[in-house]
Amino acid sequence: MSGSSALSAHSAKRRPPGRRTIEDPRVLLDRAIELRGEWLGKALCTLPADRPTAESAISALYEMAGQSPPRFVWVESPHAATLPGRSREPLRLRAATAPVLGSDWPFAARLASLTSSLRSGLDARTRRRGLMARWPFHPATRTIGSFPPQESLREGLSLEEVLRATVEDSLNGSVHEALGGPLRAALASEHTPGLTWYGQHDAHWIGNHQIRRALGRAYTSLQNEQLDVWAAIAGACGWWWPREDVCVVSERPVAVHTEPVLGSVHGEIRPHSGKGHAIRYADGWGVHSWHGTRVPEWVVAEPTVDRIVAEPNAEVRRCAIERIGWDVYIERAGLDLVSTAPDPGNPGCELRLYDMPARLWGGATRVLLAVNGSVERDGTRRRYGLSVPAAIADPVSAAGWSYGLTGAQYSALQRRT
Repeated sequence: MSGSSALSAHSAKRRPPGRRTIEDPRVLLDRAIELRGEWLGKALCTLPADRPTAESAISALYEMAGQSPPRFVWVESPHAATLPGRSREPLRLRAATAPVLGSDWPFAARLASLTSSLRSGLDARTRRRGLMARWPFHPATRTIGSFPPQESLREGLSLEEVLRATVEDSLNGSVHEALGGPLRAALASEHTPGLTWYGQHDAHWIGNHQIRRALGRAYTSLQNEQLDVWAAIAGACGWWWPREDVCVVSERPVAVHTEPVLGSVHGEIRPHSGKGHAIRYADGWGVHSWHGTRVPEWVVAEPTVDRIVAEPNAEVRRCAIERIGWDVYIERAGLDLVSTAPDPGNPGCELRLYDMPARLWGGATRVLLAVNGSVERDGTRRRYGLSVPAAIADPVSAAGWSYGLTGAQYSALQRRT
């Protein structure tokens, strides 16, 4: 199928043009949350790539940017695109040396410009007053991200504000940051073949505008056509790298392990696995993640006190300690107990204050061992450690310090969360 035929096929799947009759914002919000789940599913998909669809849609983008369809090279992972024989000199286009005519730019630069214009135009239409801003905005001082979306509507917040939190911000946090971030960081030191697009991990911006359109947001016919092609790519493959005559495309991962972000009311997820890669590709490449933090393999596979002491990154040390458990770590590391006290913010739980070796945290400090006020998915409450100043000798004062309170103020709390 040619690029133009593919474009027609993708466009035919859209709803008929025109705006829908305005509906109850609660109904629209429920529909948006349902569609958000579908787009998150595309970002998490571990099925083999739909190569014909991906190649057809990417070819359509090439034609839109004034380039003939490329030859396709498929690889098993983004890492495989950096191996010898795949890499090329990265694109460096500066204003001082760029050709005057955009048609003379390298293809990747023309595609980047086309994509930037599309996203800017879609964002501009989304931000306009219209369907999404007809309900009154309540100048609440509370953070919208901390309240369930339907409750925010009942409080008087506009549907537009709620959608930004529960669709736009949620997809961006889950897909672009939580899933794509560790993969980008893992490849940061490697020689990648030019500008990268993320396929299924572009679902955050593509899904946001597809959802807005499904709720009645009107885009231009050209914007709709381009958006549909991008949506087809996001639903068909992993990362891809366009060049003048060849396009390198990665398969999707074969395993993705995630967990809900604790306390989230907008469906955010983050990668996590205590048994192996959190995201793994068919060639064995991937990333390890502990509750959303990218970590070296040893943190998950074989954490030890010696490795923890030698680790320079404080976040990685924290994850490794959590992996073996704070109680176990304290015993194996031989930390000295300073004092204990009942936790007034968590009735029935105990606060324990320990001296922490200066070599581990870069100076004199103490660690407060506490119990999380929020319940985990399995019904338990996780123990965690907080670094506090070495001058604090009272566990309750240490707990208050972590909240910016005095010990007396912390003791007056009904319940810590």
